[in-house]
Amino acid sequence: LLPNMADEVAKAAAAAAAGGGDGAPDTIFGRILRKEIPSEKVHEDEHCYAFKDVSPQAPVHVLLIPKERAGLTGISKATADNKAVLGHMMIEAGRIGRELCPDGFRLVVNDGAQGCQSVYHLHIHIIGGRQLNWPPG
Repeated sequence: LLPNMADEVAKAAAAAAAGGGDGAPDTIFGRILRKEIPSEKVHEDEHCYAFKDVSPQAPVHVLLIPKERAGLTGISKATADNKAVLGHMMIEAGRIGRELCPDGFRLVVNDGAQGCQSVYHLHIHIIGGRQLNWPPG
């Protein structure tokens, strides 16, 4: 693994070991939503918040998060009750991607330890601004 990738795998393993369900401790994203930690806002509405990633993996790297974390600590935890917000987030992710990356972009949702999820508050990575490679990882 590349050094940066090894760090991310270690962070994901630690986060998973701490437990990632609704009862898990608050995350950095909760602090960002409460404005306790500054962020560079890209979009905000009643359902979600998008901001620039502080550790971008491409020229454009935005994170889109639901404002309500309950039931949405990870995509594998989502239920039919979350359909409306998840659909809204996909529409917003597409709109943000089109605006910031007119030549194309990638949406990524990491889930669980092997999916390299290090923050247990669902988030969609909107990545672009350069030619992306396939497969991703």
